[in-house]
Amino acid sequence: MAYYNSLLYFCIFFFIFNFNTVITEGIGHAPAVIVFGDSLVDVGNNNHLEFSILKVNYPHNGVDYPNRKATGRYSNGKNAADFFAENLGLATAPPYLSIKSASNKVKVLLDQGGINFASGGAGIFNETLSKFFKQSISLNEQIANFRTVHGELMQQLGTVQAQTYLAKSVFLIVIGSNDILDKFQLVDSILGKEPAGDHQFINSLMVILKSKLKTIYNLGARKFAMVGLGLIGCCPKLRSDNPKGECNERANYWSVQYNKAVKSLLQELKEELTDIHYSLINTYDIMVDFLQQPAHYGFSEVKSACCGGGKFRAQIPCLPIAEYCKNRRDHIFWDLYHPTEAAAKIIMNEFFLGTEKYVYPANVKQLLEI
Repeated sequence: MAYYNSLLYFCIFFFIFNFNTVITEGIGHAPAVIVFGDSLVDVGNNNHLEFSILKVNYPHNGVDYPNRKATGRYSNGKNAADFFAENLGLATAPPYLSIKSASNKVKVLLDQGGINFASGGAGIFNETLSKFFKQSISLNEQIANFRTVHGELMQQLGTVQAQTYLAKSVFLIVIGSNDILDKFQLVDSILGKEPAGDHQFINSLMVILKSKLKTIYNLGARKFAMVGLGLIGCCPKLRSDNPKGECNERANYWSVQYNKAVKSLLQELKEELTDIHYSLINTYDIMVDFLQQPAHYGFSEVKSACCGGGKFRAQIPCLPIAEYCKNRRDHIFWDLYHPTEAAAKIIMNEFFLGTEKYVYPANVKQLLEI
């Protein structure tokens, strides 16, 4: 009997020790990455949207992914979500819709080090790119999906340990590009003029984004990794729309305005919620350097997409019938809008270890050590 009691105590101790190890990893380590956002970090959620045309689970996407598999990433290989997780020593978090029906989503979260809620085409506004029928999962819906997981986490771990787990995790948020494109590119192509109330539009985005970030905070998040907008006006699609093949400076201007507003918003949140911590990466300036010093980063083609057709390979999407380049490492852009695996890796490496030139107020490695 004493033997069985000793064995029971050992098993209980072993379970508690290992359970707490998951929750309280050493300083500088995050137990999980929770991802919200758009196509830059979608790892397959859109594959599960029955009527969406915003899917990329077909060749030539994934040509450089293990086994040349088209996973639903808008990339020739891995994307920003993959490299962000790798830099944290974690596996890539699975797409939420792939585990939505799982009987124990919390086990998936704990075992795989996160969940990815991102959806290609998503925006801050619910209606972004989904005006007529559902094309993507809006940020609002992504948070609702996280709320479901959050409730199960609280039930299974208990409030204290669940809160500790979430407070140590990093919440990666990549959103806003589609709102800008939807407003300033699509409206402009229809109306042929500057949309009214542009500054009010940015302010409206910030009001909603702030509300969503506070909701995520109230669900346990304390460490945010925010990705600013890139050089939207220089993506191949907008170049191809320009008769001179130049960048769309109006789109770039609004990318800058958005980034300034996000920086101010995060500063405001820090004043209101003193236990919140964040890292914001200036993707825009990194991409400016890509274009101005391409050889320094290993690039030789900065204008054209690798996969597509027509002018700048951006007038026909990256479909199975399209051509794709052999020298993918030389390209900044994979398709009409998205970076190659090589470009995404450089940006995420800067996010993790970069200096104040690109990240504010700390890089992700420093964020982990708080």
